[in-house]
Amino acid sequence: MTAFLEPKNLHVTVDRVVYQPDVATPVDRPHCFAYFISIHNDTELPITIKARKWVVTNDVGEVTAVEGDGVVGEQPTIAPGEKFSYNSRHLLDGHSAHAEGSYIGIDSEGKRVLTRIPRFEMMVPVK
Repeated sequence: MTAFLEPKNLHVTVDRVVYQPDVATPVDRPHCFAYFISIHNDTELPITIKARKWVVTNDVGEVTAVEGDGVVGEQPTIAPGEKFSYNSRHLLDGHSAHAEGSYIGIDSEGKRVLTRIPRFEMMVPVK
């Protein structure tokens, strides 16, 4: 299997994490969080994001791994000096969790690249 390059100038920022108590949720996962992410391409080549992997660990240590193609139904190509921003949601069954992961892409020369999603916390506010 081909190794991934991890260019230092391809990076991810977690721009915001917002608790959304008014969103309708299933009874077994009552807490909704929206998260806002940006993938920054400060390399010299366009990069297309092909896949993602998220790992979410809840407050009792249960781990959920989510893998899939692209990002929010897209496989965006990010030009040098540009960023791709999006938001999505996660539903929790407990009062807190942390998430982290990675995006896998390919640059315009066909090299496989990986950039890590920094760990972030989701905590239900105490009333």
